[in-house]
Amino acid sequence: MKELIVFDLDGTIAESKSSLDPEMSALLHDLLGIVKVAVISGGDWSQFDKQLLSNFPQDERLNNLILLPTCGTKFYKYTGLWKKIYSEDFTADEKEKIISSLKKAIEAAGFTNGKIWGEIIEDRGSQITFSALGQQAPLKEKKKWDPDFIKRKKIKSILDTFIPEFSVRLGGTTSIDVTKPGIDKAYGIGKLKDILGIAIDEMIFIGDALFPGGNDYPAKEAGVVSIQVRDPNESKRVIETIIACLDG
Repeated sequence: MKELIVFDLDGTIAESKSSLDPEMSALLHDLLGIVKVAVISGGDWSQFDKQLLSNFPQDERLNNLILLPTCGTKFYKYTGLWKKIYSEDFTADEKEKIISSLKKAIEAAGFTNGKIWGEIIEDRGSQITFSALGQQAPLKEKKKWDPDFIKRKKIKSILDTFIPEFSVRLGGTTSIDVTKPGIDKAYGIGKLKDILGIAIDEMIFIGDALFPGGNDYPAKEAGVVSIQVRDPNESKRVIETIIACLDG
């Protein structure tokens, strides 16, 4: 079997903006006992801390866990504490251009929402993220807004014409992520290869957005064996299968 199992976060091992449930936490802890695990997500470090680490055993198995926030533009490794290895941040001018372009693209797409829960555009340093209903929107509302991705694909197609020099990807349930060109989950996969010394063909990637334009798709394009899942429950069954094979 493989040496590294790489997961998306939202929609893959946890519901959007929600913590790991007890079953998922236990399965990942078991997996870390036998293989290295990495998690790549569009969320920033604070989201990893809240969703993943707050409901996860704090023991020596964390040495086998690598975290890559903001689609791989940041890299954290555990050595008794969490150490940031790198961060590919935007300049102030780049941030200003991306944010203004996002606002114009949203307006041009013609989508207006009633109730908003928090900020809809978030500066994550190395990534700018648009969340259609706001950062704190209830999961029930988020799932109803764009289940077929049509709204976000329209916004993305407009935004691509405004900022062709940046990478624009669909992520989560209502979000669009903007990063530097070439800085996406494929970049994160490359960093995992270089820093950990693990070949790409020794990795498996598991995610819920592996379709073209989805923010997991670059990992598949990088050549990683990829497994598409519908939700965290399906991911649990995949993890159980991997554990059975590795323990086999």
